[in-house]
Amino acid sequence: MKITHYLHTAVLVSDLERAERFYGEVLGLAKINRTLKYPGAWYQLGAVQVHLIVDTAFASSLQNAEKWGRNPHLALAVENLEAAKAHLTAHGYLLQLSASGRAALFTQDPDGNVIELTEMAPET
Repeated sequence: MKITHYLHTAVLVSDLERAERFYGEVLGLAKINRTLKYPGAWYQLGAVQVHLIVDTAFASSLQNAEKWGRNPHLALAVENLEAAKAHLTAHGYLLQLSASGRAALFTQDPDGNVIELTEMAPET
């Protein structure tokens, strides 16, 4: 077997409208059309996708509440971590800075799924 590239990550959410506000409006991911017959939303980010899949009974729980980065999480690159911090704070999201000291922070979507934002220069 030879794996050629990464396609997507599926994220369970309990309320699609609330999740779409976070992923589409707060994070600014580009929504794409989908043709599947179950509730969800797809977002394109470079060559990969984030798939929101609705499970109305879903309840996320942190295995490590002290260090959010030591839980399952989705990691995304941002150009400016300070701007991301200000944006998330303005929208009322809690933040946790990376304990490693690197330019990264963690937040949670409305269902408690952990999102890592790491400052990186854009790919050219």
